[in-house]
Amino acid sequence: MLHQSFAITTTYNVLNLEAKSDAKTDSTAAFLTAWSEACASTRPLIIYVPEGKFLLNNLHFKGTLVTPADYNGTNWVLFEGVDGVLIHGGVLDGQGAALWACKKSGKGCPSGATVYIRISNSRNVEIIGLTSLNSQMFHIVINGCQNVKLQGVKVMASGDSPNTDGIHVQLSMGVTILSSKISIGDDCISICNNSKNFLK
Repeated sequence: MLHQSFAITTTYNVLNLEAKSDAKTDSTAAFLTAWSEACASTRPLIIYVPEGKFLLNNLHFKGTLVTPADYNGTNWVLFEGVDGVLIHGGVLDGQGAALWACKKSGKGCPSGATVYIRISNSRNVEIIGLTSLNSQMFHIVINGCQNVKLQGVKVMASGDSPNTDGIHVQLSMGVTILSSKISIGDDCISICNNSKNFLK
């Protein structure tokens, strides 16, 4: 879920917290424990969900997620190979202003997080009421997915923020974007690489 940066020293594998990938055992407590530990940490870390099927009840994560200003990984939040996920509400604050200023100055700058939330090789995903602020680069990427719905999403960054695509869709089918507000420094919605059946 939370993905790697160069400074990460801790990984929370949900299997070590008594989650079971048998699609029968309720693993909700393990996921909530991992999230609580991540939120309490003063250092970046990974919540690692290995391949398998995990039985979960509703997971309610409270609070705003704030990226370290010096984050330097590819993806900040990654969902890969999931089926039937709902992300409802919440705020992601990428704190991108320092990196944008560095790039404008022409100094040697960290690359930053390329993508803030990536849904990859997944199906039947809904993102409703999510707010993404000041991503260092791309805010939301839908890659290799089927049947994805984004509704009431807000994507905001300064008008002079570089490479801050709002929603980038590639290699995907059946993507719907409804009643959303996007105001950024680059493409609000970009569609490429054989994406089909797109509705906005």
